[in-house]
Amino acid sequence: MSDAEVVREILGGQHEMYRVLVRRYQDILYRHAYRMVGQPDDASDIVQKTLVSGFQKLNRCRDPERVGSWLFRIAANLCKDYLKSPRRADLSLEGASERLASVLAKRRGPDADVEQEELKWRVQQALERLSPEQREAFVLKHLEGRSYGEMVTLLGASKSALKMRVLRAREELQVLLKVYR
Repeated sequence: MSDAEVVREILGGQHEMYRVLVRRYQDILYRHAYRMVGQPDDASDIVQKTLVSGFQKLNRCRDPERVGSWLFRIAANLCKDYLKSPRRADLSLEGASERLASVLAKRRGPDADVEQEELKWRVQQALERLSPEQREAFVLKHLEGRSYGEMVTLLGASKSALKMRVLRAREELQVLLKVYR
């Protein structure tokens, strides 16, 4: 069944059909939430809140064929709220920093493991200092490998705005990573 057909069934009273959407989208929502907030439990909470909110507000989804993008925007907004909250003092971006560190690490040698760990720490510190919007765009583009077209669909921002966020994030990361050298 297409997403639009599933949404029609749910809105028609077949609430158990929401399981279909949960199965289709929970993994991608979790991967994004985890890369944004870095904590498995918090990422799971964000996904759960996303799916509950999506169910409760499904009648507000303007384009049922794109319900996945609509759910993604809910999750992205919850991630931003989390990142702006005062309780994020213990925020860790371990998953994102590991992936970025592995992309940045070029040489191998006897001290490679120590250098790799230090690089992960530096990248984590730098990512934590980006604004939620910059981090979101950077994660989608460089860690999840999304195209700008996909990012436009997922975030509802213009392509030029997203390119600017990614550029600013890269520039900021370069400055921040130089400070840690």
